[in-house]
Amino acid sequence: MKRILLIIALFAPICSRAAKEIVPQIVPAPQSIEMTKGSLKLKGIYINCDPALDARTVKAVKVFADRLSLVSGKTSSVASPVGLAASVDKGGRLSGLYFISDTRLAPESYELSISKKYAVVRVGDYNGALYALQTLRQMLPESIYGSTPDPSAKWSIPCCEIKDSPRFGYRGILLDCCRHFFSVEQVKKVLDVMYIFKLNRLHWHLTDDQGWRVEIDKYPKLTEIGAFRNGTMVGRDWDSNDGIRHGGYYTKEQIRDIVSYAAERGITVIPEIDLPGHMLAALASYPDLGCAGSAPYEVWSRWGVSKQVLNVGKEETMRFLEDICSEVAELFPGEYFNIGGDECPRDEWKTDPDCQAKIKELGLVTDEKASAEARLQNYVTARMQKFLASRGKKIIGWDEILEGELAEGATVMSWRGTSGGIKAASMGYDVIMSPNTYCYLDYAQSADLDNEPLGITRDPKRAVTLSKLYHYEPYDDLPAAAVGRILGVQCNLWTEYIATPEHLEYMLLPRLMALSEVQWCNADNKDYERFLSCLSGHELPILELLGYNYRKLD
Repeated sequence: MKRILLIIALFAPICSRAAKEIVPQIVPAPQSIEMTKGSLKLKGIYINCDPALDARTVKAVKVFADRLSLVSGKTSSVASPVGLAASVDKGGRLSGLYFISDTRLAPESYELSISKKYAVVRVGDYNGALYALQTLRQMLPESIYGSTPDPSAKWSIPCCEIKDSPRFGYRGILLDCCRHFFSVEQVKKVLDVMYIFKLNRLHWHLTDDQGWRVEIDKYPKLTEIGAFRNGTMVGRDWDSNDGIRHGGYYTKEQIRDIVSYAAERGITVIPEIDLPGHMLAALASYPDLGCAGSAPYEVWSRWGVSKQVLNVGKEETMRFLEDICSEVAELFPGEYFNIGGDECPRDEWKTDPDCQAKIKELGLVTDEKASAEARLQNYVTARMQKFLASRGKKIIGWDEILEGELAEGATVMSWRGTSGGIKAASMGYDVIMSPNTYCYLDYAQSADLDNEPLGITRDPKRAVTLSKLYHYEPYDDLPAAAVGRILGVQCNLWTEYIATPEHLEYMLLPRLMALSEVQWCNADNKDYERFLSCLSGHELPILELLGYNYRKLD
């Protein structure tokens, strides 16, 4: 008896490891997964779609089936409802893969029930179906993401029960295309990797001091002049200029194409027109919109923030902003529109006659809460909020919009640490947490700055490592009553020092995968060791296969 117990004890760790190995490596991890015995072969499987599913969902299932057919070497067909009988084997039992619409499931949710003979996929909506498909892909060999046949691979998925839904409804990335311009193809490549890891918002930074990137019919000079700068500062030498003309912009047709491409992947694109600061490219295009004595203007070749700002005391300037936002709003069907509001120097407003006249007209005063000029910016924010509401949009602004007074219904994006988000949520505003301390992907990925690309990080303590981002908890320090105001989490990829697609991807990956677990997984469902195992065992090979550049794990 003792000998039997000894044998069991010796083999127990091996059995335990074997049990762990059959758990599929999925990022972000599902909220609930229960493993059972066996596996379901997907090679040449029948895939059946519930007639209640919409055409977009059926199309997504067919795309999955076509790729599975290609890489496995055996056709997997999608059956119409009348073809369900084809999925019954000789014993009269069901076989195949079934996609079923289940209205009891919350938005973006799905359930998988996988047995040796068949699998049932229940989805709450289109995004839920997309995420179920991504989970199925991650349970298969990496070659499912490729376009080369791999018939010798194990084309099966382990039997299990998965119930999954996102922790947060807003799961975003900001892509800055102003400091450096990136092609349509590169933007789509970012959308592709967002899709794999279940992110659903692309915050697209389209205007800044260093370049204007969106075509506006009523103001053609914005792209004729504002989209290009005469050189860029070299490294951290603020007085240098490489003399290389840089720029570009997206036509309305290209923007519609990107918005459509994103929507197919369950991603909503949110435009940002940053105002009333960060507008030097616009001022270089239309100098009459500036404050008295501020000209001349030139699209900035430096980083940082220009002190030259729009003259918001003139009605002409406000009509300019409304005209622009009207044209941009038509391009983006989502509910949100980001108006920036950050880092707006107000010194010029103190001496500009138009701005001072507007302050007097509005009865704005300086008190212990805010200056009259800060309240002038509140006026701009409130007016743009009202105007965009008439276009069916809700505004998002950086946490500076909290200074002074903020109208009800605005959403605050907390970037200067977490305090702005905590304050806004406590005041009853919706919040997107995006603290630079955890979520700025232009920050170095290691404290060893000598072995990282030159970037904005000067202090090693400010590095945003993979571990630091992964362990960010959005609810920390929030009053219990304010928790429900947190819509989600976003990381920001600013591109002052990022000029090439390879560098862009290096800064994005694999930190985007850590972000996906912060956004998707409940706090008690995160496990950093499991996450690292998934990266090295499955996720990084996927990036390799798809041709992404990424930072190797330490």
